[in-house]
Order: sequence, then structure tokens, then C-alpha cells
Amino acid sequence: MILDSHHHLWRYSPAEYGWISAEMSVLARDFGVADLEAAAASYGVVGSVAVQARQTVEETGALLTIAESGSFIRGVVGWAPLADPAIAETLDGWAGRPKLRGIRHVVQDEPDDAFLDRPDFNRGVAEVLRRGLTYDLLIFAKQLPAALRFVDRHPEGRIVLDHIAKPSIKEGLIQDWRAQLTELARRPNVTCKVSGVVTEADWNDWTETQVRPYLDAALEAFGPERLMYGSDWPVCLLATDYPRWLRLTQAWVADWSESQRESFFSGAATAAYQLNEASA
Repeated sequence: MILDSHHHLWRYSPAEYGWISAEMSVLARDFGVADLEAAAASYGVVGSVAVQARQTVEETGALLTIAESGSFIRGVVGWAPLADPAIAETLDGWAGRPKLRGIRHVVQDEPDDAFLDRPDFNRGVAEVLRRGLTYDLLIFAKQLPAALRFVDRHPEGRIVLDHIAKPSIKEGLIQDWRAQLTELARRPNVTCKVSGVVTEADWNDWTETQVRPYLDAALEAFGPERLMYGSDWPVCLLATDYPRWLRLTQAWVADWSESQRESFFSGAATAAYQLNEASA
């Protein structure tokens, strides 16, 4: 059984998805649940976690409505205005929608290098974690030092690191990222998504040999039980298709024990997002 812990859905419009540049034209169309199932279901993917792609509460509500209309999407990681003084009221407004399993802010795009240190933002994250939700941490590798301080402020909350912290694979930079990732992994409340990797490499010319050292470093840092599979579909289409990335990860974990593979492909995501609570 495979649960895809990270994908997006959208109805495309240039105004709402301004981050989709001209060189990302493959993404400039609608992507819905039926498209994901067509891409993934024949490969044994039975469920997923949908993750925000716009920083609006309207998108969060729309993702929840889509998830509630079927069984494929097991949970939603939405967006909320975490620095807003009224964040508690916003979160409480979704209290009756159990498929909301986490919140994410696009920290990677914040111009302030100290954004993760902001007291108002951290108060909002604390409200998320206090409600038993997970916080998804989306950063670039250069933000890992700030991420260490951030996680230390929230030692009791479940935090999921997206995309192995987006190392600069295209440039071949690994040493500092690996050391800082290893330090972050010493925090037991952090799990890590093996997703969004090939889009940090050369989109047109990446190879398994190029990305494998980064996968191995994540494994060495977190161990197999604290890693989870994610496709980052449809963003992954910039560099690969759904089956190629899935096959690469399946080959990578082929020597793991059966229980470790089950954890990677479903168990870790189920635990981190408390997906069994989503149907409560």
C-alpha cells in the first residue's frame, strides 16, 4: 500500500498562481483528483495528502471540500495566516473538518532570513500544534540554521520537513546541507518527506546517480522510520513523471526490511498526520 504524502491540486489562473513562470508552462493548467488517480492509482497508490499551493484560507477550504467528497485524499495540509492575532479563531473554524491534518506556510519565499524567529509566527504555529495538527516546514537548505531554532521552540509538536529541505542538487552542494540536516534529525519530533528532490536538480538532465547521495544522506540522518514518500505532483512534472519518481524510490528502498518499506510508503505519513483521526 502506498500513500502519497505530498501533492497539490489546482484550477489554474495566472493571477492566482503567479509562481508558475514561463519555464514552468507544463504546470499552467488544471490538476484535479481524477488526474492524480490516473497518474498514480495503477502503481499501487491508494491515498494521499493534499498540500496547499496558494497562501489563502479559501484554498484550504476548497481542498477540504474536495477531500471530503471522496476517500482518496486522506488528509489536507492547508494554509492559515499564522501571524494573524485571530489565528485561533481561524483554526477553530475548521474544527469540524477532520481531514485537516496540518498547516504549511511557504517560508522558502520569505525575504526575511529570520522569519522563522518571528514571535507572531511562532505563536500561530503553537496554536496549530496545540490542536493536534502537524506543521509542514517548507524551506531551502540555506534556512536550515533558522529551522533548528524553530523546531527547538516547538519540541512537543509534530513537524514534517518538506522536500529534504531542498538542497542545491543542480550545483552539487551537499556538505553543509547534510551536516545541518543531520543536526535537525536529532530532534525526534521531526519527520522528513522524500519528495521534491528531482526539481532541485537539472530538470532536463538529472540522473539517479546525481540525486542518490542526497537520498542516502536523508536516510543516514533520519533513519528509515522517519522518512515518507511523496511525489510533489504535479510540480514534479517539471523534471519527471509520476512512475519514474516512484520507481526510483522503490529501487532505493528495495534492500530495506518489509516493515521499513511499509513505514516509508504509508506508516510514517499515517503517524505524522494522524490520518486515522481524519475519518473520526
